[in-house]
Parts: sequence; C-alpha cells; structure tokens
Amino acid sequence: MRTEQVRFPKEYGTPSELLAWEDVRQQLIEAKQFWFAFERPGRSPHVTPLDGIWFEEKLVYGGSPETLHRRLAAAHPKVTVNLPDPWKLVVIEGEVRETSFAPEAAEEIAGLLNAKYPEYGENVFKAEHYTDAAPAVHPRRIRAWTSFPKDATAFVFD
Repeated sequence: MRTEQVRFPKEYGTPSELLAWEDVRQQLIEAKQFWFAFERPGRSPHVTPLDGIWFEEKLVYGGSPETLHRRLAAAHPKVTVNLPDPWKLVVIEGEVRETSFAPEAAEEIAGLLNAKYPEYGENVFKAEHYTDAAPAVHPRRIRAWTSFPKDATAFVFD
C-alpha cells in the first residue's frame, strides 16, 4: 500500500499533511455501519447501509445471496463504500469478491461480529458463513480526511 495526497481543483486548496493509515484503519474497525453504493445499469446506483467488519484489510459483510445488493455485487463487483461521518471522511473504492477464510479466521470474524452487533441476538453470526464464500470488499483505493483539504489522503492498494 502506498500513501499520497488527494488532488483537488486548485481553488479547493492543496493537502499539506497526510493521515496515518493506523488512524484510518481504526475508524474502519470501529465503524458500526457502512454505506455501500452498488452499480445498477440503466438506473441510479443502489445505495444501502450494511453492517460489516474490517478484517485482514478487507471489509467483510453479509446478507442473503438473494438480496439486491448481493445480486448486484455478483454481476457488477466494483463498489464504493463510505463511513457515515462526513467530517471524518473515509471512502473505500474497491471490488466485492466472494472470499473464503480459514476456520480460525472465520471463528474470529464471527466472534467479532457477535460482539459488535449484540442487538441482533446471541451468536447470530456463525463461522461457517465465512469459511466458504463471504462477500468482502477488497480495496483498491481509500480516501480519508478530517480537515478538508489539509489532510486529504489516499491509500492505494496495489
């Protein structure tokens, strides 16, 4: 991963400092909801809030394969995801891939999700949901800032 300044039109100003990846990563770990924008050809994008967890530098989420967002991601995997706070902006540009995790990692994911979302009930997230084909956003680029445009930073995943 490399870090660079975000480029803006001249009248917006030029970033003068870069955010630390660990600070942005922590925002992704702590986020409760993520706003996804899925491509929907011939119509406006499908935008929906989803739960998820930042794990191994990917955003792992779920939902029935029958949901619109899962069907759209399968057909058009490019996706944009942002955190809800516009003053601490984090936007992920990437691709949804069905991702399998080793049994130990799947157990960890399920445990973290159950701890993060207790309002859904006890142990609703099961490890087996993450060992076969869990949807995960593999980032290509993450933009973030806390003081526009001073610290507008892009993290580029090669």
